[in-house]
Amino acid sequence: MAWQFDTAHTQIEFSTKHMMVTTVKGTFKLYSGEIDLNETNHSASSVSFSIDAASIDTRNEQRDGHLRSADFLDVAQFPTITFKSTQIEKQNDTHFKVTGDLTMHGVTRNVTFDVEQTGHFTSLYGKNTYAFEINGKINRKDFGLNWNVALETGGWLVSEEIKVSVETQVNEVVAEPTA
Repeated sequence: MAWQFDTAHTQIEFSTKHMMVTTVKGTFKLYSGEIDLNETNHSASSVSFSIDAASIDTRNEQRDGHLRSADFLDVAQFPTITFKSTQIEKQNDTHFKVTGDLTMHGVTRNVTFDVEQTGHFTSLYGKNTYAFEINGKINRKDFGLNWNVALETGGWLVSEEIKVSVETQVNEVVAEPTA
């Protein structure tokens, strides 16, 4: 059964340390995602999503421009970030480990995210809906995002670890009746 990310009720966020102490957060504004959900056998399910890398937003246009540049995401050459699951492991009734191929900056790496099903309901519009919270960490250098500046006091301007957090509702895709 196919389910699509509800973009009005989804937030894709990331955070990293700046100058070793301050957390900088950002979001991506443009994305799409789909889950092929097998409600009786979760390991037979799959998840995929696509993010417009240029839609990055850290609430600072100068920083966003730098993140779009060849120093980081290089959105002119690599406009899309994608994920395609390869394995889903049920931990208990509401928690899962989702492993898959994350492609960013032209590099594909296998990553695992922790997923919590936070709800299953019928929306105000009559749509069958699930809600999920997805969390994980990646090392940006694993994807060729190597730019940095050494600090005089030791350490680096930008940490290697990027925390990823997604809160989403997914709606069941209902086929339109044919005449």
